[in-house]
Amino acid sequence: MAIGFVSGSIPFGLILGRAHGIDIREHGSKNIGATNVGRVLGRRQGFICFALDALKGALPVLAVWFFLVGAHPERVNLVGTLMPLVGIAAILGHVYSPWVGFRGGKGVATSFGALVAMWPLMTFPALGALVVWVILVKLFRFVSLASICAALSLPLLLIVRVMWTANETSSPANVVFPMLILTVVLAFLVVWKHRPNIARLRAGTEPRIGTTLRT
Repeated sequence: MAIGFVSGSIPFGLILGRAHGIDIREHGSKNIGATNVGRVLGRRQGFICFALDALKGALPVLAVWFFLVGAHPERVNLVGTLMPLVGIAAILGHVYSPWVGFRGGKGVATSFGALVAMWPLMTFPALGALVVWVILVKLFRFVSLASICAALSLPLLLIVRVMWTANETSSPANVVFPMLILTVVLAFLVVWKHRPNIARLRAGTEPRIGTTLRT
């Protein structure tokens, strides 16, 4: 979990900004996440930031499987408990990064990477949430709204996934339950970090994709 937190705390948005001669915290929404990086530095840099933030969530989770299971498949239930804990640690590292005064990003990309790495139980719900995100961005062009709805869809998508495959495979309750708790915590965390966006959405001042943030 400590390694997960340190991995998640790497402020790639800030690093990319520094590489372009700016402090990303002084531009746009002043957030170090991929959305603000894309708004300030361009779409390509935004995608690079998203990929890097996703990787720093995925790699610690994959390391749990690699180091703990290996030739010991009897440990799979333990891994099913530890993966969510390491994933949460990585996400908290991003959201509360000590390198930027414990004021990091909003956790969407890092959450996506951590969830996709939790093969197979969380991979498809995570991809389903991505589909929700893409559809809502296309329809309304609000990244914040799409991110909130995608996060809220995760617990429901996990339940659907478990029910859909109930006749084909049996997922132990001690694996499913930690994953369900993880998705609920993530949904709450994403909504909590988007409080300013929710206020702007209600006020009609939230910027759409392609527009400038009004502060």
